[in-house]
Amino acid sequence: MYLNVHSYYSLRYGTLPVEKIVREAKKKDIKALALTDINNSTGVLDFVKICRQENIHPIAGIEFRDGDQLLYVALAKNNEGFREINEFLSRHNLSGTPLPYPGPAFSHVYTIYPYENIPSGKLKENEFIGIRPFSLRKLLSSKFRHDQSKLMILHPVSFIDNAGYELHKHLRAIDHNTLLSKLQPHQFSGPDERFFYLDHLIKIYRNYPQIIRNTEIITESCSFEFDFKTYKNKKTFTGSSYDDKLLLEKLTLDGLEYRYGKDNQEAAKRVQHELEIIDRLGFSSYFLITWDIIRYSLTRGFYHVGRGSGANSVVAYCLKITNVNPIELNLYFERFINPKRTSPPDFDIDYSWKERDEVLDYIFKRYGRNHTALLGTISTFKGKSIIRELGKVYGLPKPEIDSLIDQPDAEINHNEVTDKIFSAGLLMADFPNLRSIHAGGILISEEPITCYTALDLPPKGYPTTQWDMYVAEDIGFEKLDILSQRGIGHIRESAEIIGKNKGIKVDVHAIKDFIKDEKVRKMLRTGETKGCFYVESPSMRGLLQKLRCDNYLNLVAVSSIIRPGVARSGMMREYIHRFHHPDDFEYIHPVMKEQLEETFGIMVYQEDVLKVCHYFAGLDLADADVLRRAMSGKFRGKKEFSRIVKKFFDNCKSRGYPDKITREVWRQIESFAGYSFSKAHSASYAVESFQSLYLKAHFPLEFMVAVINNFGGFYRTWVYVHEAKRFGANIRLPCVNHSNYTTTISKKDIYLGFVHVQNLETSIGQTISKERERNGPFSSLEDFTGRVSIGIEQLIILIRIDAFRFTEKPKKQLLWEAHVLLGKSKGAESGPVLFQSGVKRYKLPSLIQSRLEDAYDEIELLGFPVTLSWFDFLQTSFRGDIRAGDLKKYVGKKVRMAGHLVTIKYIKTVRNEWMHFASFIDSEGEYFDTVHFPQSIKKYPFRGSGTYLILGKVVEDFDFQSLEVEKMAKLPTVKDPRYD
Repeated sequence: MYLNVHSYYSLRYGTLPVEKIVREAKKKDIKALALTDINNSTGVLDFVKICRQENIHPIAGIEFRDGDQLLYVALAKNNEGFREINEFLSRHNLSGTPLPYPGPAFSHVYTIYPYENIPSGKLKENEFIGIRPFSLRKLLSSKFRHDQSKLMILHPVSFIDNAGYELHKHLRAIDHNTLLSKLQPHQFSGPDERFFYLDHLIKIYRNYPQIIRNTEIITESCSFEFDFKTYKNKKTFTGSSYDDKLLLEKLTLDGLEYRYGKDNQEAAKRVQHELEIIDRLGFSSYFLITWDIIRYSLTRGFYHVGRGSGANSVVAYCLKITNVNPIELNLYFERFINPKRTSPPDFDIDYSWKERDEVLDYIFKRYGRNHTALLGTISTFKGKSIIRELGKVYGLPKPEIDSLIDQPDAEINHNEVTDKIFSAGLLMADFPNLRSIHAGGILISEEPITCYTALDLPPKGYPTTQWDMYVAEDIGFEKLDILSQRGIGHIRESAEIIGKNKGIKVDVHAIKDFIKDEKVRKMLRTGETKGCFYVESPSMRGLLQKLRCDNYLNLVAVSSIIRPGVARSGMMREYIHRFHHPDDFEYIHPVMKEQLEETFGIMVYQEDVLKVCHYFAGLDLADADVLRRAMSGKFRGKKEFSRIVKKFFDNCKSRGYPDKITREVWRQIESFAGYSFSKAHSASYAVESFQSLYLKAHFPLEFMVAVINNFGGFYRTWVYVHEAKRFGANIRLPCVNHSNYTTTISKKDIYLGFVHVQNLETSIGQTISKERERNGPFSSLEDFTGRVSIGIEQLIILIRIDAFRFTEKPKKQLLWEAHVLLGKSKGAESGPVLFQSGVKRYKLPSLIQSRLEDAYDEIELLGFPVTLSWFDFLQTSFRGDIRAGDLKKYVGKKVRMAGHLVTIKYIKTVRNEWMHFASFIDSEGEYFDTVHFPQSIKKYPFRGSGTYLILGKVVEDFDFQSLEVEKMAKLPTVKDPRYD
């Protein structure tokens, strides 16, 4: 009887999680019900699974709406019907066309129209009219008074109680971006859209037995069977499982010789073992599809980094999916795959942000849009955003909403309205809010994707599933992650720039040589890693120096140690101590020494969690992997997780371990597993780091140009510009005769690109270099305005950034000429003309432009000065007692240092107080780090970007010096002379 139920996947409408719907139905002894969320089928497969567990008959459907207007409800008669309604909705989502009315001619679907919106003409065999309880009285005077063969019960459910009804109204107000008090009746449901006991519902329709019978017939004729255990990815690559096996074996053996030579028995034995398991579990096609994508990208000359648990596989290494040698690193094979695992290992393939879309385009065209989709994700209502949305619903002004967020416990923020906001906020916390796109997940399906979900078309332009990675895994999909990152982009671009600027061809894949390179090892040891992938942050640079890291294996460990879980649990500091004092600690248990001796008894990698759970607690590898994945947020089965946790403690008890040891081991697992990397993942990152380090060590200027052009690093652009200057570059302001849209280098001269000039239109920045390439350099401002279409405001920006300095005329004179050439009208534009007319010449008085004025122009337009340093703006000439290079001499002493702020890291202490770690540059351009404890921060907080005078004590931690701050003040700057 309940054939129109909304879950909270009816975004900003429904109020019920799928589990709660089924639980409530069971409580009211409802034997069958249909989930019909508004314009989506996100929750259907979860719904079917939970209904089966509770012995309730599930029906799949979708409610189709045009805004607030209910068009019709579609109920799938069977699985084919579910595919039909998904295809229908997908077609309109992907094409952007409105939903039709009346509905389409479905073959395996019932279409139910609301009584208030009956289409004209005769209804088809599968079309019915839904009668709400309040519509019954209208039947007496309607054409259906004597013929009710096409009528059925339509009782929507959107909440279960009055609190849910109020929450529903709040969600509707948020959706309409209107005040709760201004919500119109047609924009929200009536208060009766809730579950009643079946007897009560039938009693309402007791005078219309045929309506009741029609509803029963429709309910009984709908079925939905789903196999959650079978693998849903594309089953074969060649069309035959046997041929897949042979092809994978052939390709792997070819790669085995390439990677290991002809007579490596250990590698050959490992390959055969892996191939047997891959074939037995039916994963050959998954490996071949991944190989096919890599093959395509290699033919295009794209760089890639293969990560994920698949990187533990020698087969993946031989197929060039990854560049990590599992044998060399002793990677734990069971982390990659084990005979109990039902899903294949995941591959994460990183590409340059400039090339990822081309790889995606290939995948969709190679495997077909009907069988390929990006993986969706669902963003939820969280924390501050809830208060902000509800504040607007109640009409609170922005300052009051900010106050409510910043000081929720303040007395002024406790009244009738705020109480309602907090109450509603608690109810809607973690509710789905928007459907979006997973960072890189892509599915390639054996059956059409619409057998499982309707598809959206987000801005990316590719079909996207309406459910997320958790549902995908539950129903038997394994995603392939095709990701983008800036690090790969700057590695590739560095090689190209080096070729152009120095005529040297660099093989960026010569990793074995990079690892042994003494310059690279020195950069690692000294933390000279700014701009280098994954190792450039102040905390990472500090850790590299503390561990004297100068080799590949140490860097692999460091890449995982830096993760939040290890640091927060105190194990990072313990690792550093044990590294320096390997004879000054005891293993908590002999198993830890046996399994984790390489990492001094500390869990550093995800594989270590598996080892400890398996060898210490006696969990089998399948259970250990579930535990790891659950802690990583990649597993939704709470009951299964609880069972395994209980088994962990029970096993430890039966093995006679003291409770104290068991609890400590569990604490380390718990604090660590959610943030840790697999060893293969860390190794992949370390390879990329070495590529960056080699390029910086040997070609620092070209490397920094590539970093600047790829954006997205840890620091702001000015830091990378400064880094290039440290390594000997001459930094040049943008110039119409030398600069391109992006930054370029000629020998040691780096010309900043027009992309960095704020408010300069992209089209102008790109046109300048194109015109110069076509017709040669510009000879004057007049020549420029005659060849480039540009308005006065854009021309003024170029003059202020000194892009016409080749004319050797002062800026103020050029500004005068610009107005003469283009006039005062903002809309006036220059451009190519057939005949050049003369321009009036004026004799101007001497116009003085100071260096300070120029530098302030640079800060305004670039965000940083080029012709002066940050310290040249200070009123004082004091530059501190010492410089960064002197810190080691002053350990334990109080000093004053002057530094320009580079970056701040905000940390919450165990007492829930803020402390900061900051990085500065001194007047000589060298970096130093500071520590700001809560008491210091309260008295001497940061006052935004700028240059600070800092009083503190020089401290040393494992040979790494920093300044423990006692006092700090922002230094005043000289007045901007442009506004005198």
